[in-house]
Amino acid sequence: MAVQVTDFRLLREQLLVRREKLETALAKQETAQLVQLLDQVDRALERAEAGTYGTCEVCHDTVEPDRLIADPLTRVCLGCLAPDEARALENDLELAARIQGGLLPKRDLTISGWKVAYHYQPAGAVSGDYLDLVTHGNDLYFMLGDVSGKGVAASMLMANLHAMFRVLIPTGLSLPQIVERANRIFCESTLPTQYATLICGRASACGQVEICNGGHLAPYHIGPGKLRSFETATVPVGLFYDQQFSSTTYDFSPGDSLVLYTDGLTEALGPDGTEYGAQRLARVLERCVDRSTHELLQDCIDDVLNFRADPRQMDDQSMMVLQFAPTRQ
Repeated sequence: MAVQVTDFRLLREQLLVRREKLETALAKQETAQLVQLLDQVDRALERAEAGTYGTCEVCHDTVEPDRLIADPLTRVCLGCLAPDEARALENDLELAARIQGGLLPKRDLTISGWKVAYHYQPAGAVSGDYLDLVTHGNDLYFMLGDVSGKGVAASMLMANLHAMFRVLIPTGLSLPQIVERANRIFCESTLPTQYATLICGRASACGQVEICNGGHLAPYHIGPGKLRSFETATVPVGLFYDQQFSSTTYDFSPGDSLVLYTDGLTEALGPDGTEYGAQRLARVLERCVDRSTHELLQDCIDDVLNFRADPRQMDDQSMMVLQFAPTRQ
């Protein structure tokens, strides 16, 4: 079968739900468009019963899984799209990329005593990485995450997370409660196979940093004579509806930096097939203690690029650097 069994079952359930909604709409008003959509859903269900669902009708190769998740009625792979369909898809992707770019915070910010710089580079037109900064009162909230999958489907979930945290942060909930609420909403609005690793943090003007980590890579705390990672054992967001989360608070001195990143950096492959890895990243960070946020960020990205064997980027890459830089009174 062209899609995994779990995904196939979930997609079939989506199709059945859509069919029910279409029948309800048709009972109220029958239009040519609704009739056509119902016919498309029925044909997709027939392909599911025949075991050909997820197979391109032209070349009989596999249809891209993320396209099936985004649109269960997809019938052909990208390589077999008609010219007008390919142009329409390209225009949609360009629009999606512009919308996603508009969700990102401004670069090289100074907020609440913290200097922030970040790198955000999709592997394709759009990214499944989630990155955001939100101020509330005197605190700076920062989020960095990695949604399962790639492409349009992952970017839609990224936008979902962006909206959720923007709504939840002003409510006055504690950091773990914010992540727990986001987790429940995420579970209710996505497929069971979809999840996200996520760090949600709060930085205060006095140098305290509270971190709630949902299964994401451990961030680094660097400063003069120190480099440590904040390890965690929690699970990603979106796996279990009633999952509870906890947070830990750390004290930062002026000049100290917090570095967060996604696995698109550490899983980059070298000429011999070895991964870049967190240890090599740590060695670069040790050399960057006295660097500005932008310089530290650029040194890390340059090192990954120099290490990578394939000039093509195979995964979304994101990194955020927050440096405690209180203003002198």
